[in-house]
Amino acid sequence: MIELPVKTHTKTEIVDITKEVQEIVDKSKIKNGLCCLYIPHTTAGIIINENADPTVKEDIINMLNKLVPFTANYQHTEGNAFAHIKSSIVGNSKIIFIENGEIKLGTWQGIFFCEFDGPRSRYVWIKIIPA
Repeated sequence: MIELPVKTHTKTEIVDITKEVQEIVDKSKIKNGLCCLYIPHTTAGIIINENADPTVKEDIINMLNKLVPFTANYQHTEGNAFAHIKSSIVGNSKIIFIENGEIKLGTWQGIFFCEFDGPRSRYVWIKIIPA
């Protein structure tokens, strides 16, 4: 397993990690297989979505903030219930095919770490499984 560090700078943030994931696949020298990504945090998540237009990330954050506001009648006493809920909605893992040494994403797709309780120093756990 490889631990990819991710540093976030705001309370809610979406960070493109596509390049870093591809670099890890390159270093593995695995030509065909699976790239498993896991977020070991209860207030963060991972998505695959469009990376050509940065406003998509803004729209995702804005809509999640509308669906799950920072303040509500939450019972969780640490004050970050909103982050736990957003993480649960988004999810904490993805599996991506590796073919010919490349992660297989759609034309406009990228891999994004989602911060919901930042700023923080976080990790993405990555496991490359050969075919």
